[in-house]
Amino acid sequence: MRVSASAVSLNVDDPEASSTFLVEHFGFRTEMVAEGFASLARPDTGMNVVFLRRGLATLPADQRDDHARGLILAFTVDDLEGELARLRSEGVVITMPLTEEGWGERAFQVRDPNGVIVQLVDWNGAGTPATVGH
Repeated sequence: MRVSASAVSLNVDDPEASSTFLVEHFGFRTEMVAEGFASLARPDTGMNVVFLRRGLATLPADQRDDHARGLILAFTVDDLEGELARLRSEGVVITMPLTEEGWGERAFQVRDPNGVIVQLVDWNGAGTPATVGH
């Protein structure tokens, strides 16, 4: 199998609100948009983030009303404290304060207007997630 692209699709009530949040605060750009649908990208993430309006008839019936609960949209960044300060200065509410785990992960979280959790993380010199423990 050859994978040519990756995306995470999230069902939300208001795709435009989630899209605007990622564009304004996280540097994403809108690649495609239609009624009830938005696809966003950044050249450095290696994936698209897609927001779908809950209830879309194009979704299978058993998925239409699901919401992106329990999912964390996480991005590893170089300057965690700088990003924290920037988001605070932009008025973004920090919903989980900067924490540090014993294995070296440091992270904080915010929520978009639809409640989607966005987590920024670094590994405090412990390596990237792929190399931790190997």
